Amino acid sequence: MKKNSDIGWNLCYQGAKICEKGDIMKRKSVKNKGIALFLVMAMAAASMTGCGGKEASKEPAKEIDFADITGNSNSNNSDNAAPETPDVQEPATEQAPVEESREGMYRSEITNEWIDESLKNQRPIAVMVDNEKTALPHYGLTEADVVYEMMNSTANGRITRFMAIVKDWGKIQQFGSIRSTRSTNIMLAAEWNAVLCHDGGPFYVDEWLARKYSANFSGGFSRVDNGKKREFTEYICAGDLEKKFSGSKYSTEYNDYYPGQHYFFSDSEIDLSTMGDARSCTEIELPFPHNSSRLQYNESTGTYDYYEYGQAHTDPQHGNAQLTFKNLLIQNTTFKQLDENGYLIYNAIDSGRDAYFITNGKAIEVTWIKAGESDKTIYLNKQTGEEIELNTGKTYVALVPSDSWSSVVIK
Repeated sequence: MKKNSDIGWNLCYQGAKICEKGDIMKRKSVKNKGIALFLVMAMAAASMTGCGGKEASKEPAKEIDFADITGNSNSNNSDNAAPETPDVQEPATEQAPVEESREGMYRSEITNEWIDESLKNQRPIAVMVDNEKTALPHYGLTEADVVYEMMNSTANGRITRFMAIVKDWGKIQQFGSIRSTRSTNIMLAAEWNAVLCHDGGPFYVDEWLARKYSANFSGGFSRVDNGKKREFTEYICAGDLEKKFSGSKYSTEYNDYYPGQHYFFSDSEIDLSTMGDARSCTEIELPFPHNSSRLQYNESTGTYDYYEYGQAHTDPQHGNAQLTFKNLLIQNTTFKQLDENGYLIYNAIDSGRDAYFITNGKAIEVTWIKAGESDKTIYLNKQTGEEIELNTGKTYVALVPSDSWSSVVIK
């Protein structure tokens, strides 16, 4: 794994500075094509790959004045032009709409849903969930705010594994079953400042777990007698995480490696058909041959129901509710196979690669950028260059191997 030049990293870091937690609100207000192109150019200069990168040990974010980038004056006036006389208008009588608030609650930074205010500073967990058919049914997965699915090995029909981001982990009664992690998941968990919950992994993950931004609990969760082999019996159960945190060096709250709010959400329901080259998407089939992942639009709920192994994915922890998502992010990602056993790492640090954003029965083409190991993945509208906003609700993210990207089926 190669390190990039300091020049490339500095360019990329400056481009990624808008991701820092000190700049969240500023970035949202100046989210435009100029910023997007600046990010792309910075990323291209850095020439990074997901198989190696500078450790994210940077200082907490500093404020950036975006006026220097976007301009705060009339750019149509030449330097020698006389200033225009401002129009005199009557004082405005309409008051700005009052932002909605609910006593004792706040909008989750992960889903934009209303949740208890006591959770505001609590960092989430990222749970590695076995996706072999023997591991089904999965318990508690409908409690996840974001679910990643990606190829876990090039062997065994390119079997996938889930990584579930859970903000309100204190309510967990049974979640899993839990399996090992891969290097890619360590980078993705860091995007959320999440504590990665897993049970070991191949030796390739050791250097990644040692990163300063990395936090993880490996093994030691509850065993549930479910009549299956031991590797399918480990779950996070009530009280497990409280014990893990109390016996660890990790805080339950966000720390200095928190890169800030990951997604931004629309104030109103998004209709992608108004955003250019939208296409209908009532069903999407993913090229994961082992489990045949499929998501189908449910008009009654306005969400996408998840299916695998030819059947609906249901959660017995919550009355056999089906796993469903408001937003889908499907990204074309290259990877490197590490050995003949099928172990791999995705090139998760990249820029300008294709992706789809799907919501409310429509899909648009986007591109994605991830500037560094613990930096957030940002999705840009391919037509406008603007960073996309999501609808309020849960999100599904699929890392599709680039060699099978053309096999993604959208209906």
